[in-house]
Amino acid sequence: MRLRDLRRDAGLSSTQLARANRWQPSKISKIEHGKQTPSEADLQAWCTQCGAAGELDDLIAAVRAIETQFAEWRRILRSGTKRRQQASASVYENARLFRIYEPAVIPGLLQIKEYATAVLSTTIDFLRVPDDAEQGAEARLERQVVLTHGDRYFHMVIGEQALLTDVGGARVMGAQLERLLDAFTLPRLRLGVIPLAVPYRVPLHNGFWILDDRLVQFDTYTAELSLVRPDEIAVYARAFERLAALAVYGSEARAAINAAQRRLKDS
Repeated sequence: MRLRDLRRDAGLSSTQLARANRWQPSKISKIEHGKQTPSEADLQAWCTQCGAAGELDDLIAAVRAIETQFAEWRRILRSGTKRRQQASASVYENARLFRIYEPAVIPGLLQIKEYATAVLSTTIDFLRVPDDAEQGAEARLERQVVLTHGDRYFHMVIGEQALLTDVGGARVMGAQLERLLDAFTLPRLRLGVIPLAVPYRVPLHNGFWILDDRLVQFDTYTAELSLVRPDEIAVYARAFERLAALAVYGSEARAAINAAQRRLKDS
């Protein structure tokens, strides 16, 4: 545990640290073995006595994340997908910089209703939660207002696979690809496409979203994870930079979408 390492690096015994902070010696043991969650005041006192003030922000963020980091999908979606989409919208309102990576599907902020309905229907069927895909899709489209309101900036990177993944059938995919082409006119959106054949520069990962420098969100099959620790956010920011460097933009990105349209018509 980081707190134990800080104490040892400072050359302090448990008894010495407890005495310096006027704590019971048992408190040190409970915190270091995960039996007691330290308060922010505890962390500040710990870092002060260990000469590790530079570690305080990361430690506070880690404690705050303990209860919020892991959110089980069945609990999140037990009241349906609509409420989940509305909750996301409230988070988006407070963000100014969106860095979004999606390797295999179109990001929700650029989805048309039929595509969003098909994506949510698959999620609902897989997780066996209440079916409100239509209402969830409507709520997803409502949160797209953030694309045009305020001073937000969006950098989205999608895998070329997202242009080819069949979501909802040929008609839906055709309309969705047209929506992607229209997105190039949005003034505060930078949209890139990572070609299928690119060098391996970043360890494989599902899609993830970075909101400002304060939150990273991504999904697993069972849960949504929210990361708030600065050191973890920095890792995802570095991954995004490398992924973005692999992408093509502007006319090359539009050409990739046009090629996907042609493949769709020929199939």
